Amino acid sequence: MDTYTASASRYDTMQYARCGRSGLLLPRISLGLWHNFGSVDDYAVYSRTAFTAFDRGVTHFDLANNYGPVYGSAEENFSRILRDGLGRYRDEIIISTKAGYDMWPGPYGNWGSRKYLLASLDQSLRRMGIDYVDIFYSHRPDPETPLEETMEALSDAVRRGKALYAGISNYDDEHTRRAADILRRNGTPCLIHQARYSMFDRWTEPRLLPELERQGIGMIAFSPLAQGLLTDRYLHGIPDGSRAARPTGRLRPEDITPEKLQRIAALNDIAAARGQSLAQMALRWILRDARVTSVLIGASSAGQLIDSLGALDGPDLSAEELERIEQILA
Repeated sequence: MDTYTASASRYDTMQYARCGRSGLLLPRISLGLWHNFGSVDDYAVYSRTAFTAFDRGVTHFDLANNYGPVYGSAEENFSRILRDGLGRYRDEIIISTKAGYDMWPGPYGNWGSRKYLLASLDQSLRRMGIDYVDIFYSHRPDPETPLEETMEALSDAVRRGKALYAGISNYDDEHTRRAADILRRNGTPCLIHQARYSMFDRWTEPRLLPELERQGIGMIAFSPLAQGLLTDRYLHGIPDGSRAARPTGRLRPEDITPEKLQRIAALNDIAAARGQSLAQMALRWILRDARVTSVLIGASSAGQLIDSLGALDGPDLSAEELERIEQILA
């Protein structure tokens, strides 16, 4: 393909929010490369998705060391996207990566040791062909490694200039409080927490979101569409080729109960009355909370990405709509 050149109007329609008590603004919708950017995927398709995202003001691209499949391939493929033109806008984009889950064999390729985290970051930088990432995350807490060791590794990554900010992901409120205290003492405050959050998965609301607000930490939500349940795909049951229909999928057929399908249909009615798709309304619902800086979406095509960005169009959810949604979810 021809070398990519960005749209001159790329910031005209995107909304941005401050990440916690920091100087960093993030787009309200960010692009996650967890799926669709691996070695099994089509470069022409996913590169167009990435370029279209930036053309529409999506400045944040979220990765992890083991995104693929195969492990590492999403970062390698993102490097190609950078070489094909996105890289000339490096100072206009936020690149994040993580380490904490299984990556390579042996005792040093998993969890939260200093050895693993810093070696993984070096490997990620080589795969992407860049000198630094903007955000480096501990992808999950390690029950065996002292939290001080894990946070010190994040701080060292920042002090060495290999990351600009430190973040955590999948931490509960107590571990978040302790991690934030350690990072603050190290002089590298925690910028952001990445957590699973959707209409069907609200574990963050009672304790984590209040803790993030107290700490001045931004929140970015992943899996906002509940593995595709909060789309029009399951309005009439489980379609062939869907995640629930695949034996290796994370979404199991038994998760899609008649009661849940009724809720999906009722939510879809509210979305339709708003002139939005269910997916658009589900994203807008998450962004109703000012403590949520951004929401991470996956996209299998540029068209799907554009549809998701439609969540930012139209009015905020009204008090009446929010009440009806709560009644359905209850």
